[in-house]
Amino acid sequence: MLGTQDDLEVVGEAVSGADAVRLARDLRPDVTLMDLQLPEIDGATAISRIREHDPAAKVIVLTTYDTDGDISRAIDAGAIGYLLKDAGREQLFDAIRAAARGESALSPVIATRVLSWARADAPDALSGREIEVLGAVAQGMSNKAIAAHLCISEATVKTHLLHIFAKLGVDDRTAAVTVAASRGIIRLGG
Repeated sequence: MLGTQDDLEVVGEAVSGADAVRLARDLRPDVTLMDLQLPEIDGATAISRIREHDPAAKVIVLTTYDTDGDISRAIDAGAIGYLLKDAGREQLFDAIRAAARGESALSPVIATRVLSWARADAPDALSGREIEVLGAVAQGMSNKAIAAHLCISEATVKTHLLHIFAKLGVDDRTAAVTVAASRGIIRLGG
């Protein structure tokens, strides 16, 4: 599909997150399209590694995943754009061209989500760290394991959980995960 555009050229295709990191280093493409679900290392980790090597690298996420946690991780890793796979051809072409110019490229639904996070009138919105903690809870990790995984104290994990419970209006870990998954804040099973 990209080959139909005179100004776009595919210079490589990766089969895993680790392969994407290697190809980005070797080929130094103007723009990298990255999925989030990849073998070996996930897309957000791959983006982070690509940007560690080349801070000017421009990466657009192209995925089916639209939870707050997925979006936040990708943007925090350094993605310049985030499109869902149901985006039209022209939207994809335009996003690649915009990213090549150093401009953000967000699908409308993602842009709406990102703007809602930025608004000060959302006191019940979970922070990026709270989403990370809740994602770890959803994976069945204990407070001690979460603390080690995120390099924070166990007391800090407990504080984050209390804030999460209050913001989601729940009383326990299971209810927090259930409510967050139903609201699209985290994704289960992936």
